[in-house]
Amino acid sequence: MKSTEKGALLKTLEARFAAHPTRHKGVAWTAVLARLEKDPRGLETLHAMEKSGGEPDVVAVDKKSGRVTFSDCAPESPTGRRSLCFDRKALDARKANKPKGSAMELAAKIGIELLTEEQYRQLQTLGEFDLKTSSWVRTPPEVRALGGALFCDRRFGKVFVYHNGAESYYAARGFRGSVVI
Repeated sequence: MKSTEKGALLKTLEARFAAHPTRHKGVAWTAVLARLEKDPRGLETLHAMEKSGGEPDVVAVDKKSGRVTFSDCAPESPTGRRSLCFDRKALDARKANKPKGSAMELAAKIGIELLTEEQYRQLQTLGEFDLKTSSWVRTPPEVRALGGALFCDRRFGKVFVYHNGAESYYAARGFRGSVVI
C-alpha cells in the first residue's frame, strides 16, 4: 500500500472510530493506532475491507494482549462482497448461473474470517446492521455437511439466523468479517 493510501486509510479509520464511540467504550485511538503502525499486513487487510465496502471499526480490545478486533460496520452487507455462494464446494456444485465467487474464498483473500452467529449478534448490539441485506456467517460443519449454510439479518427489531443451500446467492446477500490486529 502506498503511503498516501495508508494515510488516507488511517484518517478514515480514525474518523469512524471517533464517530462511533459506543462500539469501543474506554478504548483510546492512540492505542489502536500504535497496534496498526506495527502491523502493515493488518493495514492491508483493513484497506481491502474498506475497498470492498466493509467500513471496518474497532469492536473489541483484549485487555491482556492489547489485540484489537475490527469488524465490518457498514450499515448493509458490504457492496463489494455480495452475490456470492458460501464456499468453493458450493461454487463447484453449481451447474448453471454460477456466481462470481464464494464468500469463504473472498474472505480468505481479504485476510478476514466470516463472523460467527455469536459475533454477528454481538455486532448487532453496537448498532443496527443488515436492515435490507443479509450476511453469510460461519456455518457449523454438521450443517455444511448436509449442503446448507447460515446467514443472518435484522428485521422487525430482531436478529434472525436462517439457512439456505450453500450454493445459493442473492444480490442482497454478502458477508461480514473480522480481523484481529
